[in-house]
Amino acid sequence: MLELAGIIILGILAQWVAWKFKIPAILPLILIGLLVGPIAAAFLSEDGSKWIEPVWNGTKGLFPGEGLFYFVSLAISIILFEGGLTLKRAEIKHVGPVITKLITVGSAITFFGAGLLARYIFGLSWEISFLFSALIIVTGPTVITPILRNIPLKKDVSTVLKWEGILIDPIGALVAVLVFEFISVEGDRGFTKTALIEFGKIILFGTTFGFTFAHALAFAVNKKLIPHYLLNVASLSAVLLVFVESEIFAHESGLLAVVVMGMVLGNGKLENIKELLYFKESLSVLLISILFILLAANINIDDLMLLYRWETVALFASVVFILRPIGVFLSTIGSKLQFNEKLFISWVGPRGIVAAGIASLFGSKLLKEGVAGAEYITPLVFMIVLGTVLLNATTARVFAKLVGVFLKKSEGILIIGASQFSRLIGRYLEDNGRHVVLIDSNQNNILLAQDLGLEAFNVDIYSETLEDNIELNDVGFLMALTGSSDINEYAINKFSQQFGENGSFRLISVEEMSNPENSPREGLFSHTDDFIKLTEVARKYPIIHEIEIKDRAHYEKLIEITNKDEDRIPLLVMDKRGVLEIISSYNTAISKVEKGYKLVYLGKRF
Repeated sequence: MLELAGIIILGILAQWVAWKFKIPAILPLILIGLLVGPIAAAFLSEDGSKWIEPVWNGTKGLFPGEGLFYFVSLAISIILFEGGLTLKRAEIKHVGPVITKLITVGSAITFFGAGLLARYIFGLSWEISFLFSALIIVTGPTVITPILRNIPLKKDVSTVLKWEGILIDPIGALVAVLVFEFISVEGDRGFTKTALIEFGKIILFGTTFGFTFAHALAFAVNKKLIPHYLLNVASLSAVLLVFVESEIFAHESGLLAVVVMGMVLGNGKLENIKELLYFKESLSVLLISILFILLAANINIDDLMLLYRWETVALFASVVFILRPIGVFLSTIGSKLQFNEKLFISWVGPRGIVAAGIASLFGSKLLKEGVAGAEYITPLVFMIVLGTVLLNATTARVFAKLVGVFLKKSEGILIIGASQFSRLIGRYLEDNGRHVVLIDSNQNNILLAQDLGLEAFNVDIYSETLEDNIELNDVGFLMALTGSSDINEYAINKFSQQFGENGSFRLISVEEMSNPENSPREGLFSHTDDFIKLTEVARKYPIIHEIEIKDRAHYEKLIEITNKDEDRIPLLVMDKRGVLEIISSYNTAISKVEKGYKLVYLGKRF
């Protein structure tokens, strides 16, 4: 009982430490696992036993027999499903080919390159060498997200890293499965035939089960066949069912099945998708906390001593500083990514939970089968995981500045609310070269925004989802345009530091409109135009106009006219370089307007 409670308590403590110091949670989790496991057994425990023993050893342990590995498999399936839910097709509009090449060409380079390195540097057998290389293909989203969360980058760069991290997990797992099948099959004659058969079965059953069950679950949810209070647990049961059923028909196809299921649900028209995401996020945090401590604690001190040699450093350096850049640069040939952006993507490649979990799973199975060199699998993979996380967590921000991908000024704009007016101004800003993101809790508004080609998310403003979105790292302006003054004020108070470093603005409330002398500092557009007024004008004149300004006096005259005319609302000023500035009657952003500038306004044409 003490060990079970201790794992959960230590896991959540590690998550808090990671949040507090803005580092990937995997780092304190693995360190805690090593401390209560092999380190405690070797240096801290009087009887030489671990403080937490994951596998029953005859006297103590949490999981008997294969119990730990069954738990690891099921937990990883839930984590990958949650990752699949977050994948949106619209996000890869500009970098889709790059991601495709990274998870194919890049994976192949890592697989063959790391296999050769492990063979000739460590002297491992070909089978074990390529099992190791298959396991380190993956880069996990659970470690990339915390690293990039506080680094302002161009959207395309963060999108590439996010999608690569999630999509490559099942690919690495599939390759590892094929290599594992090679090792498990006796006799050279069966290798090629068995591999092809297993690969075909994995792809067939994994995609079929994932696609079919996703549509079945979506149908049941949308038709209200599942009561609201059972939605989350029913979805969890469905994920486990898909994983287990797929595994029965094709061994190791479950990971692919749950990723496909998550992607189909995440990109479909599933009601209550937000609640499902929140539940899966919380569950994933708990499972990751437990898993990493268990897997690290399961390592023995003798396993760690196997790595106490110069070849370990040589292997790590070759994988990180040679193979990763080669894979990235070959995969981005012909893309719009700049050289410095490719260099940064090459630098960031931390390995995560899937690599560690499957390494422990396969390593232990091969050890029981007496395969030579199997004792190296788990410690070597953990070395790559811990080393890459340490390297990227401590240097990513500095390296981003060094190579020039660190955005000194974030020009992206986050719009809270996706009403008709928000969509109009969002489309205008996007057409003028600004990265715009709209969020709204109304799914219909989001769909209408997406139909206009805008990036829009169905997000609850009171959730933590926005703060964890690494693709909003280039956002520096915040505009709260909802019909609720409470939500607008809340958005300003909560997100102004993270998303409004260059300016946080909100619409005026009805009460403030009647008292112009106490207009808010962050007021937007004018003290006579609240949400209702903007909505009415947008409905009557759903178009944004530009008019060239002759001089400062002309600009002031135009502003005076638009402020008095109920059918015209001044919004922005565009300077000669095409840079847009937000207008506020009580905090004017434009100190000097010259000839050639343009006034941007909503309403009837002058």
